[in-house]
Amino acid sequence: MSGWVVVAGLGPGRESLIVPEVAEVLAEATDVVGYIPYVRRVTPRPGLTLHESDNRVELDRATHALEMAADGKQVVVVSSGDPGVFAMASAVFEALEAGPQEWLSLDIRVLPGITAMLAAAARIGAPLGHDFAAINLSDNLKPWELIEKRLRLAGEAGFAMAFYNPRSKSRPHQFARALEILREACGEETLISFARAVSTPEEAITTVTLAEATPDMADMRTMVIVGNRDTRRVGNYVYTPRSAL
Repeated sequence: MSGWVVVAGLGPGRESLIVPEVAEVLAEATDVVGYIPYVRRVTPRPGLTLHESDNRVELDRATHALEMAADGKQVVVVSSGDPGVFAMASAVFEALEAGPQEWLSLDIRVLPGITAMLAAAARIGAPLGHDFAAINLSDNLKPWELIEKRLRLAGEAGFAMAFYNPRSKSRPHQFARALEILREACGEETLISFARAVSTPEEAITTVTLAEATPDMADMRTMVIVGNRDTRRVGNYVYTPRSAL
């Protein structure tokens, strides 16, 4: 088949943080598919068709991309950050698995991007300098009970943690519950950082202890990073030493 699908990450926000390989493939594409705000980050040009869709139709979006590639289109499926981290790469392969046998001959590539987690950690200092876990706090695709279990076990195991989608308007109470679990599992003096809109003009970084943290410090544009019991401040920075004490 002459068509191809590239699943690409657009980075955390600033255009200069899009990796060059992603910029190159966007220049070759005939079609770009993705969630509405991510597609709108792609500059329109002649010969390029932009396909926007809602954030709850990932499999439909992935299937559409594969169908267009089977018809000879050169398709880029865009995500923010890295496409393999709570993003579209998994959906594309799930759609591939469920699709017709001939799709297996398509040229499918995944290009990495700079995640919101890593961009936020870099601005904070090095809070993920030792073992860490990345957890999506949205219960759209998994039950809240499972999220609670993973929070508690990761905290008790001494992992630093990075949280995606911490608090939405439809589920504000869940982040309050997450903070309760973290205080119990990690200790109230453990540091927690709120990195909002990293790499954009609205960027704001706040670090407090878990005892001082309140639910309203986070929204859906905030990456939340919790250290472990060894995480500490040095000047304006937060870091987790690579050696466990």
